[in-house]
Amino acid sequence: MSKSLLVTGGFGVLGRAVSAAAVARGWRTALVDFSPEPPAGLAASLGDGAYLKGGVDLADPAAARAVVEDVAQRQGGLDVLVNVAGGFTWTTLADGGVEPWGELHRLNLTTALNASAAAIPLLTQSTAGRIINVGANAAVKAAAGMGPYAASKAAIHRLTETLSEELKDQGVTVNAVLPSILDTPTNRADMPDADFTRWVTPDALAQVILFLASDEASAVTGALLPVTGRV
Repeated sequence: MSKSLLVTGGFGVLGRAVSAAAVARGWRTALVDFSPEPPAGLAASLGDGAYLKGGVDLADPAAARAVVEDVAQRQGGLDVLVNVAGGFTWTTLADGGVEPWGELHRLNLTTALNASAAAIPLLTQSTAGRIINVGANAAVKAAAGMGPYAASKAAIHRLTETLSEELKDQGVTVNAVLPSILDTPTNRADMPDADFTRWVTPDALAQVILFLASDEASAVTGALLPVTGRV
């Protein structure tokens, strides 16, 4: 059955992979991003099954509500929210101070909070509402320099758990994937000596996300699912 899906951070590497996989399934798919314009060729590659909306600051609750309502109107409701939007910074407290902690909280948690809050009234109207968050395996135990990122992603894990309890009697499941290192151009550039074959590809992670969005995963909620490849 065709579903209506909204992907935050849709113009990024993972967001594009999730969206492409959803469109391939025939799902009505909206890509929302802070960047004002999508990467060249993205709209053409996705075709008519996708709606692309840039220049949206999901850290602003009003902007989040407006874009969720816009997507729901265009797509005839909303069944699935995938919270991909976020960011990463490696810094120690001694070198970076406290500002990165607040900034990563805003990028990773606040965006997901606002998108979820805006989507919940629509998801509860669906016969199979889904929220899938992107946490991080690195948030299970933080390494040096990973504090701001790990703290914000650990908050995503707790958000996933609490929303799953709050919404389980309203027909909405809430789960999170916890990837290790994604095989992206940026990560390859930052770690040129690594064995990239051990990392998780965006396409592989997208398939796990879409499983959690599917009818087959209707009995799964509150899960923090590690997707770590061979890392």
